[in-house]
Amino acid sequence: MAKNAIVGQSGGPTSVINASLAGVYESCKRRGAGKVYGMLHGVAGLLERRTCVLDDKLKTALDIELLKRTPSSYLGSCRYKLPDWHTAEGERVYIRLFEILKELDIGYFFYIGGNDSMDTIGKLADYGAHIGSDIRFMGVPKTIDNDLMVTDHTPGYGSAAKYIGVVMKEIIRDATVYGTKYVTIVEIMGRNAGWLVGAAALSKGEDCDGPDLIYVPELPFDIDNFLVRIKELLAEKTFVVVAVSEGIRLADGRYVCELTDGVDFVDAFGHKQLTGTANYLARRLAQEIGCKTRTIELSSMQRAASHLASRIDILEAFQVGGAAVKAADEGDTGEMVIIKRLSDDPYQSTTDLRNVHKVSNVEKVVPREWITEDGTYVTDEFISYVRPLIQGDVSPVMVDGIPRYLYHKKK
Repeated sequence: MAKNAIVGQSGGPTSVINASLAGVYESCKRRGAGKVYGMLHGVAGLLERRTCVLDDKLKTALDIELLKRTPSSYLGSCRYKLPDWHTAEGERVYIRLFEILKELDIGYFFYIGGNDSMDTIGKLADYGAHIGSDIRFMGVPKTIDNDLMVTDHTPGYGSAAKYIGVVMKEIIRDATVYGTKYVTIVEIMGRNAGWLVGAAALSKGEDCDGPDLIYVPELPFDIDNFLVRIKELLAEKTFVVVAVSEGIRLADGRYVCELTDGVDFVDAFGHKQLTGTANYLARRLAQEIGCKTRTIELSSMQRAASHLASRIDILEAFQVGGAAVKAADEGDTGEMVIIKRLSDDPYQSTTDLRNVHKVSNVEKVVPREWITEDGTYVTDEFISYVRPLIQGDVSPVMVDGIPRYLYHKKK
């Protein structure tokens, strides 16, 4: 690697995104790269020339190890949509970006993120080819949503699934305490794909019955049927625990949270901020059944709970970062690293590459056959898919009883 490299993080954080950053950095240095720059707050920050030199931050093996165990995006993130470079106004943005990359003598560009981040890599690679640039652009997969196409799964998902399984089990234990009838509704992230809410089924085992109902966004949500099911369950037992995806929608396409005031923000990629689904359903239950309800919204907690990170997840996150550097050093560009599952028992995986255009702007959803026929739970096949990804524990570095993270102020 004769030139400098630059790496950025984009989109929502995860428990293991910094393990991918560590994998990129360590592999770049091992392969002889010059300086390794970090974009502060992704491409949006790069356009403002906001960068740092990671060589000044990661000076020891302990720094690298702390980085791997530090949740959220060490470099900061963004949700910035690159414009179409075929327009005069849009091309000015690319000209500015490539001028900055030239000033930094960048030969290798790595972006860690999900669907929207791969859209960024695809656009940069295409424009680079258009102008004859020799910069190599590589995508490093990341998203707790697990909705990237082509790859078996994404780093970040295993740890989020583990967190959801553990927390659901604790919520169910809490619900067993009281003798009065009531319903607990847990709202879990997932706009169009039910990978996260399906992980609630991991709580089911010899010592726990798991949630009574799981609703994924892949199927239309019927409120009337939901009310009937709750009535039936309350006739049989004292407490009911339901897991719902924030993105469940009615047959007409409206998000359930749009029936209340839960949608008040749309990001640069046109994504609505979804919240309030559980609260709306709880109000309907109180109005029509009269039962006591409780709502729990896991919200951002499921994204960066490094105290419950999966060892498999951290190892694979580090691995895909290193694989991206290897591919770029060997001449690849416009590609994303993917994970290929080789076996479940024992669990084994490897990495490969796919053209980033086959990944960006397309979402992988839970297969219909992995959802029960009545649409209120996930099947054993779903559990068999997820369970290997949550295995192993990585303890945080504890100082005075509290985790210690690698940190620097981002301007």
